Amino acid sequence: MKPIVKGMFARSLAGHDKGRLYVISDVQEPYVFLVDGKIRTANRPKKKKLIHVQPDYEMTDAVRDEDIRKALKEKSCKELKED
Repeated sequence: MKPIVKGMFARSLAGHDKGRLYVISDVQEPYVFLVDGKIRTANRPKKKKLIHVQPDYEMTDAVRDEDIRKALKEKSCKELKED
């Protein structure tokens, strides 16, 4: 299994946000901090246990909220086209 690092995409597996796509902003075992650029901004990441997220080993270098939103939108569109 590859290590989980900052900048990876991740999908929530549990909680009220189940199925939602995020970008990992930080990793502190056993937690990851997730951002989406809208509700969960870079200044206010969501803390979630590693077992409750499914990492996608595709990376992004987005740091600012608007770049994160754009990366998530592109990733979502790409997933829809593949289905």
